[in-house]
Amino acid sequence: MKALHFGGGNIGRGLIGYVLHQNGFEICFVDANQQVVDDMNHYNNYQVKTLDQESTVETISPARALHVSSQSDVINKIIESDIITTSVGVNNLPKVAPIIAKGLLERIRLKEKKIDIIANENAINATSTLRGEIEKNVSEREMETIQSYVGFPNSAIDRLSLSEERNGRDVAVVEPYYEWVVNESELVNPEISSLNNVTYVESLTPYIERKLFLVNLGHATTAFLAFLEGYQTIQSALKDSRMEEFLRETLNEVSRYFVQTYHVPNEEMTEFIEETIKRFKNEQISDDIFRVGRAPIRKLSYNERLVKPLRSIYELGLPIENVTTAIAAGFLFDNPDDEESVQIQSFIKEYGIEEAISHFTQIEDTTLKTKIKNNYERLKEGNALGSLSER
Repeated sequence: MKALHFGGGNIGRGLIGYVLHQNGFEICFVDANQQVVDDMNHYNNYQVKTLDQESTVETISPARALHVSSQSDVINKIIESDIITTSVGVNNLPKVAPIIAKGLLERIRLKEKKIDIIANENAINATSTLRGEIEKNVSEREMETIQSYVGFPNSAIDRLSLSEERNGRDVAVVEPYYEWVVNESELVNPEISSLNNVTYVESLTPYIERKLFLVNLGHATTAFLAFLEGYQTIQSALKDSRMEEFLRETLNEVSRYFVQTYHVPNEEMTEFIEETIKRFKNEQISDDIFRVGRAPIRKLSYNERLVKPLRSIYELGLPIENVTTAIAAGFLFDNPDDEESVQIQSFIKEYGIEEAISHFTQIEDTTLKTKIKNNYERLKEGNALGSLSER
């Protein structure tokens, strides 16, 4: 079988291409980077390095690539492929939608085999977003035809994917853990509904929230507290048993939401939390806290990884001490090289922490704002972990 994937970056090669290769697909990438295209075509493969004890390097072959400007070639690949996937970044979906629309219409004209398109972006319901962008490039009748032959299943993905140069080539560098979850009810091609190492579900919401509320929240929490304690990396911070315990308590605080809302067994949540902490502690990785904590305005916004979980557990009447502390630490994350961090610190200096909490989090509840403010003042006094133990 043949797969066409838009986006030759780290996630594209290190997760989606990796799993499709495991399932016997011949993979063709579409990318805007000519060097990526030329390198893959020269070797007819690419490499993935897994950050395990052996630093395992695997060669994914055969693998070809097309430049996104080669429209006729891309359309031909759309016609002959058995699955189409993307990992271009949700903001770039409007850029690839026109060529995908043209290719789909030509494919439907020439043959009637149904096909699924899965957008694997760091966003909720990215495939639905792509479908909306495709709709902008076709007539109403053409879109009806497309939806008769094309499935747009949404997905959730999780894998740390970086890159490094090895023997003159760009190599995708990944952690051992990965997850690719697909909404089975939105598939139209039965051949795609039983791929190995893909989890099929009827509802993506619990998986999307689990990634946001636990993995993303935990990563940001560690970065913000690590900054206050003077650690440079996530891994070095979590060697401190106090830091690890605070992270675990924070994740346990949020996990009760999943137990109450989705009736997930406590044992399953505990296992997921321990796996998440293990991922963060992987010493084969060096996660700079300023990289992990970057863009704090976004991370502290109303529907993001800290505030949305806080609102969810608060509405259920659950404890909020640790999550409000993590948010407070975010307001103390001071990186002069990060534009959003500079904006937050300037705002606090001019208007005070109370106004900053309201402005950046959009929280209106007085109890929550007071709790965050009190934890901010306590953390600001000095030793962060010491002040936590005194609560």
